[in-house]
Order: sequence, then C-alpha cells, then structure tokens
Amino acid sequence: MGRLVAVSTFILLNIAGVASRPATTNNAMLDIFQLQHQSQLAKLLPGTFNTTGLACPSIRKRREWRTLSDIEKADYISAVKCLQSTPVKTPQLPQVKSLFDQFQAVHITVADSVHVAVCFHPRTTFSCSKVLSKGQFLPWHRYFLQVYEKSLRDKCSYKGDIPYWNWSLDVDNGKKFSESPLFSADAKIGFGGDGVRGTYVPPEDPTGDNRIVSPDFYHGCVQDGAFAGLTLQLGPGRNVGPHCLTRGLDNDVAAATLNSNSVAYALTMPEFESFRTEIEGQPVMDGPRTHDGGHIAIGGEMSNFYSSPGEPLFYLHHAHLDHIWWKWQNADPEKRMYQVTGRTTPEDDFRNVTLEFPLSVGQLDPGHGARIGDMMNIRQQPNCYDYE
Repeated sequence: MGRLVAVSTFILLNIAGVASRPATTNNAMLDIFQLQHQSQLAKLLPGTFNTTGLACPSIRKRREWRTLSDIEKADYISAVKCLQSTPVKTPQLPQVKSLFDQFQAVHITVADSVHVAVCFHPRTTFSCSKVLSKGQFLPWHRYFLQVYEKSLRDKCSYKGDIPYWNWSLDVDNGKKFSESPLFSADAKIGFGGDGVRGTYVPPEDPTGDNRIVSPDFYHGCVQDGAFAGLTLQLGPGRNVGPHCLTRGLDNDVAAATLNSNSVAYALTMPEFESFRTEIEGQPVMDGPRTHDGGHIAIGGEMSNFYSSPGEPLFYLHHAHLDHIWWKWQNADPEKRMYQVTGRTTPEDDFRNVTLEFPLSVGQLDPGHGARIGDMMNIRQQPNCYDYE
C-alpha cells in the first residue's frame, strides 16, 4: 500500500485516538500537562489587539539553506547540536534532558491544541464533518520557530537566522527528493540521509494513540551526517524512552506534494481560511498538501503528529511554510496582513480565533506567551525578520 493511501486510511480509522486515549501512565501524565497548558492560555494577554505595531530597529533575513556558505551551514548545525547538549532547569516533561528535547516536549504537549480539532461520535465512529483544522496553526508555529531561533542565539551564541528549505527545488523537473543536498552525509554541514533499514522498529500502536501511521514510514536510524547517533528521549508519538533519530524518505510523496505547482496553487487562495487548510492538508483536505506532505516524505520521527520536532529538519520545513504564508500575506497586505480565521475547538459551542487569541509554548517561554496578532506582521516587533 502506497504511503499516501496509508496516511488516508490511518486518519479515517485511527485518528479517534485523539479523543479516546487509553489511560496509560505516560498519557495520563501528558494529559495533566495539557490541562496545565490550557490553564496557562486562559491567563495570557487579555485585552484588545492593536494592529499598529512597533517598528523594528533592524530586520533579520532568513535565507534558503543552499544560499548559506559552508561556514554558515556549519555554524547553524553546531548551534543545533549545542541545544542538544544544553540542560534545562524546568523540563516540560520528566524525560527531557536537553533544550532540544524541551522543544519536542512542548510540541507533544500542545499538538492537540494547535493542529487538528477532532470531534467524534460517542462510539468513536469517524465523522468527517467534525474534523477541522485550527486557526492558530500557522501563527503558533511562527511563534514556536522564533523561540527556537532565540534559543539558538541566547544559549548557543548563534549569530545567524533559521534557514528555510525550499523543497520544491528538490522535486521539480523530475528530481529525486532523496538526492537533496540537505541529506548530505557530511558530518559538519549535512543533515544525513535516509534511515538504514533493519536498524529500528517502531513500537506498536494498535489504538492509534501515538499516531504511528505505519512501520513502513520508519526505514531505520540515521547513520550519517551531523546527526548520526543522535538519541531522542521522547517519541515516537507520546511514547517516552531513548531511541535513534529515524527517517523513511519517500520520493513519490515529495513529488506529489512539495512541487512548485502545489505552492503556487496554495498562493491563489483568496482567503486565509482556504489558504491555511490548503497548506495544512489532511484530514480536512482529501490528501496531503505541503505541510503534511513534507512530514510524510521525510518519514520516521518527522512523520509523527506529536514528536516531529525531534527531527532537526522540522524547523527548516516549517520556516518555509512560514515563508509561503508571508508571501500570501504580502500579495494583498491591506486585506491579508491581519486576516485570521478558524475554530479553536471542535465542539458546537466553539470559539473562533481572533487576533487576541493567546499562544503558549509552555516552559520554553514561561510567563510570557504571545497573541496571534503579535505574530501576523513579521516586519514589526516582536518579530523583526523577513525572507530572502
């Protein structure tokens, strides 16, 4: 069964785990943290958002990975590896050992709050009419990336910006995704290639609770490049326990979802509502799009709904999605710069997102948080960046 078909089948049959998890110790602990997260959201940043933002003293530039010099690439990868060895004082989850783990833990904790809103029949029968992507998805990830970028600078003395990965350059005109220069085996400037088959078997997930779509997505451990031998403490899914960084590259999924025509089509969407659902993909759309297509094409840890930030390429992928959103905003800035729509929950008494809606990244930015409105114009404070 092809990976695109496997994903669709999994969503239809197993996504009910979001609403009806078994009461295991790990999931019970995660549910406590998720309740704490919701409580924190309720306290953050009340009031009306003013779209007249503060000017930036300077504008940083995020660049496509290939335009960086080898020295700049090495500096970025060195900073990421620094995060992977930087301890944290207040872990988001008990298994967190490094600041890099902390980002993964936060995503595991809040994934259900910022991605898909799912509501099910009492007997967990799938109801497509109740599957909705959440309006905070793009603004929350914009905030998440900025906190990650700030951590690279503040904790690891990184002087640059998060690069983005324009994967269309790797799939257009019949190119093979797996031959992208980002998958270089170079220990200083490469993210490493595909997982080595026979080196890893993902844990079973009979309930779908951990969103481990198929063992076929996990070819094995990454054994070359800068992150060869990386040990993750969390995942896949809501599981905990040390395991290798895994991948399962899929050229067919990449060719179908990451090509420049797919991006161009998303940019033709007239409203934020249609744009965000076209970018995010399943289960609202009838198949993967650029967001979930990138996750699935890389496979392994990256294919997991919860634990995907354990893959260092997660941040470059989402930086490009943010880049595409910024292009869409700038195509009609008067109308689109502060346009945001979508539900916050799937229930019938739902709230729609607004510019005042609070965003939280838990222990990564304790006591602060942001509002969606703060994230809309990247050339104003607190953002102050742009894309080349």
